[in-house]
Amino acid sequence: MDFALTEEQQAIFDMAQAFGQENIAPHSRQWEKDGTIPKSLWPQLAELGFGGLYVSEEYGGSGLSRLDATLVFEALAMADPAVGSFLSIHNMCGGMIDKFGSEETKQKWLPSLCSMEKIFSYCLTEPGSGSDAAALKTRAERSNDGYVLNGTKAFISGGSYSDAYVVMCRTGEDGPKGISTVVVEDGNPGLSFGALEDKMGWKAQPTSQVQFDDCAIPADNLIGEEGKGFSYAMAGLDGGRLNISAGALGGAQAALDQTVQYMSERKAFGKSINKFQALQFRLAEYETRLQAARTFLRQAAWKLDNGAHDATKFCAMAKLMVTDTAFDVANGCLQLHGGYGYLADYGVEKIVRDLRVHQILEGTNEIMRLIVARQLIAE
Repeated sequence: MDFALTEEQQAIFDMAQAFGQENIAPHSRQWEKDGTIPKSLWPQLAELGFGGLYVSEEYGGSGLSRLDATLVFEALAMADPAVGSFLSIHNMCGGMIDKFGSEETKQKWLPSLCSMEKIFSYCLTEPGSGSDAAALKTRAERSNDGYVLNGTKAFISGGSYSDAYVVMCRTGEDGPKGISTVVVEDGNPGLSFGALEDKMGWKAQPTSQVQFDDCAIPADNLIGEEGKGFSYAMAGLDGGRLNISAGALGGAQAALDQTVQYMSERKAFGKSINKFQALQFRLAEYETRLQAARTFLRQAAWKLDNGAHDATKFCAMAKLMVTDTAFDVANGCLQLHGGYGYLADYGVEKIVRDLRVHQILEGTNEIMRLIVARQLIAE
């Protein structure tokens, strides 16, 4: 059993980390104040192959594995979890189109997605259906030319910012079998957005409701087959859960690295605080928990890449374990900074705020427990 990264995987991690430290970290606080990420950043990431991480190379993607992708998102989150997580959402859309779209669909959307000429957002959640995603009410009625959409999506990262929206909508009966997936482009008549949400964290990501009011789209904006959209969305969430876990891990690792440095410089009672055994024990605990989380995350990614029968369960367990661990570690690092940890200048408080939502989205950690328990009972 080999736990080492390959040379190529290490190079991917190093490239993403270097890019993040040079091009994202210095601007992180300003982008948070602005409430947006400059669109000029995305083509730079696309040049590194990060626009279509698991899209086939023939459409401009990188064709990487899910394990490879977790390395990218962990490394980028060391610079800013909010930026790396937004890229994860864009890539989740690319993965869905590449896996389930027809040849014509792939040719239509994937080249501009991979180049990040167009930014994609993922629209599943609604005001009345969060964890109960199959209860969504946004409806797409067939028309002579395609579909007409009516409904509202909530908590959409990139709402009013992105260029295209991958939308799960109801084309048939109640329940999961009546759901399909379509693409709606920005500027489409009948597409509008709510006010930007004022959030605890992830403030650099514009987030809003996405609204459809007799929004007409052509028939070839359908992804895959009618009635299969819910299964497409759930398949995308396995990988999304790995990515959101990797982002939490990278943010917590950055907090710990900063804390080790801070404790070597901060003095109390005549010596640096890293000389106090009680505080050394805290560092040892945090390092152990992060390394354990990293190993488990990569095992789950390996299972998904290899089509293991229990991959969904492991993705859920990884999301539960890693995001809880990462938040606890980041919060503990703030405590080790004392009063300085509460100040924005030191950066730790932003990490704590950003990582809190990782325990909620891509399925709450309560839902992760439900998935794991149900599979255990079924087995």
